[in-house]
Amino acid sequence: MAKAGATSQAQKSKAEADKKQVIARNKRATHEYFIDEKYEAGLVLSGTEVKSLRMGRASITEAWIEIDRRGEAWLQNATIPVYVAGTWTNHRPTQARKLLLHRDQIIRLTQKSREKGFTIVPLQLYFVGGRAKIEIALARGKQEWDKRETLRRKQDDREARRAMSDFRKGRAS
Repeated sequence: MAKAGATSQAQKSKAEADKKQVIARNKRATHEYFIDEKYEAGLVLSGTEVKSLRMGRASITEAWIEIDRRGEAWLQNATIPVYVAGTWTNHRPTQARKLLLHRDQIIRLTQKSREKGFTIVPLQLYFVGGRAKIEIALARGKQEWDKRETLRRKQDDREARRAMSDFRKGRAS
């Protein structure tokens, strides 16, 4: 009889498959914008796009989110390279891709993005449980001095951690 706390091999493999597998990150977004709210959206993809993503090839650094008049959210200018083993059914690398969001989320994003200084940016593209998802954020643009302040704060934190680490190492030996 198995223990109550023990996990089987099937449970372990399911947990492994359900883990978040990040494909692409937009590091520039956190440098260029203050992130206010985050949302997770599904993506409508063709077969060759999914296969290309599973190979780990995509770029969302130049991408943005657009909401059209019909109330549909679209990922614009994200690059998913063509699938090498694809045939005539291959996709265009930078085509617009529909995002799957709840109606109230789209309404909130539309209202906030119309305000001055707000935009919707993609943060990361990943697989969860075999489904392609994208994390998007409602963001406010940073001024040049905000960017310098953020870099200065990161550098100060890094130096403080390094000094504490050196102190601990000096103490231990």
